[in-house]
Amino acid sequence: MDEEYDVIVLGTGLKECILSGLLSVDGLKVLHMDKNDYYGGESSSLNLIQLWKRFRGEEQPSENLGASREYNVDMIPKFMMANGTLVRVLIHANVTKYLNFKAVDGSFVYNKGKIHKVPATDVEALKSPLMGLFEKRRARKFFVFVQDFDESNPKTHHGMDMCTITARQLISKYELEDDTIDFIGHALALHFSDEYLDKPAVTFVKRMKLYAESLARFQSGSPYIYPMYGLGELPQAFARLSAVYGGTYMLNKPDCKVEYEDGVVVGVTSEGETAKCKKVVCDPSYSPDKAEKVGKVARAVIIMSHPIPHTHESHSAQVIIPQKQLGRKSDMYLFCCSYYHNVAPKGKYIAFVLTEAETDDPEAELKPGVDLLGPVDEIFYETYDRYKPTNDCDSDHCYISMSYDPSTHFESTVEDVLAMYTKITGKVLDLSVDLSAASAGEQ
Repeated sequence: MDEEYDVIVLGTGLKECILSGLLSVDGLKVLHMDKNDYYGGESSSLNLIQLWKRFRGEEQPSENLGASREYNVDMIPKFMMANGTLVRVLIHANVTKYLNFKAVDGSFVYNKGKIHKVPATDVEALKSPLMGLFEKRRARKFFVFVQDFDESNPKTHHGMDMCTITARQLISKYELEDDTIDFIGHALALHFSDEYLDKPAVTFVKRMKLYAESLARFQSGSPYIYPMYGLGELPQAFARLSAVYGGTYMLNKPDCKVEYEDGVVVGVTSEGETAKCKKVVCDPSYSPDKAEKVGKVARAVIIMSHPIPHTHESHSAQVIIPQKQLGRKSDMYLFCCSYYHNVAPKGKYIAFVLTEAETDDPEAELKPGVDLLGPVDEIFYETYDRYKPTNDCDSDHCYISMSYDPSTHFESTVEDVLAMYTKITGKVLDLSVDLSAASAGEQ
C-alpha cells in the first residue's frame, strides 16, 4: 500500500464510486478503499438476512417472505430520470453496458386525500381530475409555454427575461391556483420546498421540461427508469470502470485515517500502512471533524404483497406528497419497486416512505405516507443524520460529499457529484451525449 496515488477515494457509496470511475477515465491513479466488506456504503442493497440483521439483530426473517437472496433492498431508494443527469453520466462513462434498466410504471402526486397521476403535458392536463375545467385551460396554456420554451431562442420567452423573473412571477401570469402550483412545483419540477418560487424561473421551467422529455422517452407511465436488481448494481458498475482504467480497490480496510501536513492532505493510513496521495475524496463518515449536521431523514422500509393502492396496479411507482398537503415544511416521498425489477421474490413489493425529519418520532411522522400503502407484511423505521462538508477543499485537498437527501430521484445527488468533479479537476464534465445509448426494457 506504500505507493503514491493522485487520488484516494474512501467509501464505496454511489457518489464516491462515480467519482472514482470518472477520475480513473481521466487518467488519474486512483486507490479506492472502504472500511466495510461490501460495496455501497450508505447506498448499499441488502438481502433479506442483511436487512433483518440491520433492524432486528439476531432475529430470523419469516420463511413466508421467500428466499433471502431474491431481495435487493436499496437503502437509498431513488429512481433515475430517463433524460436526467445521472443517465448522461452513465453514458459518458460507458457503464451502461454493465447495467440493465427497466422503465418505472407510474409517477403520482397526493392531493386532498387522493393519489393522482402526475399530468406532464398539455394533453394530460386537460384529462387530469386534479383541476377543474377553467383551471385545466389555464394549466394547458402554461404547459404549452413550457414545452415550446427554448433557452437559446428568445422568441419562445414571450418577452420575459427568464433569468431575472422569479418562478412565482411567471406562474402568476397564468393565474394558476395554489393546488396546481403545488403539484407542478413538487411533482413535476421536483423541488423539495417552496423556496424555488422566489428564484429565477429558468431553472423551474428547465426542470419541468426535463420531466416531460423523460416521460416521452420510453412511453411508459413515468419519466423514470431503474436498474434490474436495484441500485447496488451502480457502485459496482463504476468500480469495474475504475478497475478497467487501472484503479485499485480495497474493501474491509478498517480505521482509514486521512493524514495531513501543514493542513494539506498527504495520504491515508489503515492497519499501520500509509498510502500517499495528492487528494482525498470521501463521504462524511471518514472525516467527521470536517462536516456538520444539516438535517435528519426519517424512513420506513416496507415489505408488502401488493402494489401501492390507487396507482393503477403499478409494479414500480413514485408518489410525492407535497409539504402543504400535510402541513409540513418538506415533502414526503413514497417509493415502490417489486419482483418486476428483480428486487424481491415474485409477488412481493418493496416500499419506502421518506421525508426530512421534523420530529424525533419517525413512526408518527411517516404515518400519513405509510397509511397510503394498505396492509404490510413487515415494516422497519429508522432515521439517519445528513451532513455537509465545512472544510475549504481548495486549500486542504479533502473533497467530502454531502449525505443523501430523502427524495426518491437522483437529480440532487448528481449535482453534488458534478460540483465535486469540477473542484477536483478544475474542469466541467461534458455531458453532451447520445441518450439513446441507455435503453430501458418495457414491463
